[in-house]
Amino acid sequence: MAAAISAHTGTDRPRVGILASRSVPTYSGILGTLMAGGTVVPLNPAFPAERTAQMLTLADVAAIVVDAAGETALADLLPRLSAPMLVVAPAPSVPALVERWPSHRFIAQPATGGAFRPLSVDDEDLAYLFFTSGSTGVPKGVGVLHRNTLRFVAMSMERYAPLGLGPQDRFSQFYDITFDSSMFDLFVCWAFGACLCCPTTVEWVNPNKFIVARSLSVIDIVPSMGHKMNRSDGWRAGRFPGLRLCRFGGEALAADLATALAAAAPQAVVDNVYGPTECTVDAAYYRWDRERSPAECRHGVVPIGCAGPQVGLLVVGPDLNEVPMGAEGELLISGPQVTPGYWKNPERTAQSFVRLQEGGAIHYRAGDLVRRVPDGEPIPYLGRMDYQIKVAGVRIELGEVEQAMRQAAGTDMAVAVGWPQTTSGASGIVGFVVRPGADGAAIRRAMKQTLPAVMVPREIHVIEAMPLNVNGKIDRKALLERLAAISEP
Repeated sequence: MAAAISAHTGTDRPRVGILASRSVPTYSGILGTLMAGGTVVPLNPAFPAERTAQMLTLADVAAIVVDAAGETALADLLPRLSAPMLVVAPAPSVPALVERWPSHRFIAQPATGGAFRPLSVDDEDLAYLFFTSGSTGVPKGVGVLHRNTLRFVAMSMERYAPLGLGPQDRFSQFYDITFDSSMFDLFVCWAFGACLCCPTTVEWVNPNKFIVARSLSVIDIVPSMGHKMNRSDGWRAGRFPGLRLCRFGGEALAADLATALAAAAPQAVVDNVYGPTECTVDAAYYRWDRERSPAECRHGVVPIGCAGPQVGLLVVGPDLNEVPMGAEGELLISGPQVTPGYWKNPERTAQSFVRLQEGGAIHYRAGDLVRRVPDGEPIPYLGRMDYQIKVAGVRIELGEVEQAMRQAAGTDMAVAVGWPQTTSGASGIVGFVVRPGADGAAIRRAMKQTLPAVMVPREIHVIEAMPLNVNGKIDRKALLERLAAISEP
């Protein structure tokens, strides 16, 4: 694959789109691109074609590697591209693709390109280009350098080598490659010489069964997926005796979910990992302790923990000065894993990547609300800055509302959003809970017993399942869109 990419793209540093998911072409495409000195641009075949075309154009991609799912997506994608594209496709499909799309170039997998000499790369060269949602409606690119990735892998090995991880272990690959946490699945697994286990579409229907059937010893999941896996006693005590490491990441972790997994995997270390894409997967860790941890949680949410090696964490106020001990503020992150900024977006980069003093380290503004604590103590997570709202002039942390809603409804899945939205915040709160048959009015009455009236949702919608985005996180935007549709005359 590396030889073919080098021979057919005609550039020393090609950016290559990987339009595939959990397949041999996925991994050969990723590794081949890196060996060819190129940049991996992860794409999802299930994304709307217009969005994928936007990302290809923004990244100036030289080639696309597709698997069967990616090949299906080409029918909607290729007509949207203004320039010819090199596509590396499954061999049996190439003749038909050439006939259907004569303006594009196709080469077959397994792809070869003659003699190959691996290209050297510099620490500052781009290894990955992840696209996330952008506030303007245009995908936002985060460029991850080789030095960022190398430091992340080294930090992961420093943390988990004491567990004795090695070739005998079997890692999950539950994350889509468009999610930066997939770098743990792939590169940390391979760094330990372990086996990467990838569920098929059918196996993905029941991840719990897949864990047992494939004898997994390491899993990494987002809490929202964990809640789904724990439905109907899915994480009954002792179900996963072979698990040795369980990582939660990507969003806030509820204490009850950590408790459930610790009981289901009694031999496993349970880690809550924190870190935005802009800081290469992990920046802080919190190791769950059955005895100590419940008291360290706030509003039923597990702390983000303490900084990883060589990572700097700072809690600042609106003026970007450090807040007093015990005060709340925005979390800033520094260290070798901080990426250089947003792709072709210097204005947004300048807003989010800041120097607190001339010549000082670059800090990434995470937008997360935390409390400053003494060194060595776990940093509590208080919510997103944009999840903290004001209603009638009262500042409200939606995490506290959600915890009260979970308790009142007897469920582990509850979300609160500010609605209707106003220029200063919101005029009220609306809740969503997953518990078939529950009475929203009864939940509100119970919440009134523990919360001030201004914090009690004006209405609670009982739904069958939370909408999730492609990375398995709760899609709050979809909930707001649902409310907007209901409100339309």
